[in-house]
Amino acid sequence: MVIAVDFDGTIVEHRYPHIGKEIPFAIATLKKLQAEHHLLILWSVREGELLEEAVDFCRKRGLEFYAVNANHPDEQVKDDMATPCRKPKADLFIDDRNVGGMPDWGAVYEMIHNRWSYERYIDEVHRGEMPEKMSFWKRVFGRG
Repeated sequence: MVIAVDFDGTIVEHRYPHIGKEIPFAIATLKKLQAEHHLLILWSVREGELLEEAVDFCRKRGLEFYAVNANHPDEQVKDDMATPCRKPKADLFIDDRNVGGMPDWGAVYEMIHNRWSYERYIDEVHRGEMPEKMSFWKRVFGRG
C-alpha cells in the first residue's frame, strides 16, 4: 500500500513550528511497515526549511520516505522541498486529525498489517469493547 503519514501530532507531539518529542513507537512502526513493503509518503503542512527539519528528524532515526508531499520522488523540488501536490494519492492516510482521533501506533500497525478496518480491529482484538491502552510491543510482538 501507499501510506501518507502526517508529521506534527502523528510522528511527533504537536509543537509546530518546532519539532515535538517523538510519539512512542511512531518511527519503529513506520519502519516495520516499510519492511513489509509499504511505500510511505510524508504528508505535512510544513514547507521549505521546516519540512527539511522534519525529513532530517526522521532520517536521523533511520526512516526514509518514498516521497515527501508528493506522489512520487521525481515530483519533489529538491532545493526547498516545496511542491504543488497538497494531497497525495494514497491508499491510506495516517493523521492525528482523523475523525475520532488517532489510535495508538500499535493499533495502527495491526489494522494495516491485517488489513482491518477500525471496526474489525475492535471486534478481533477487543471482542467489540473499546480497547484499553496496551503496550505496543505486547500487541505486535507478544503473540507467540
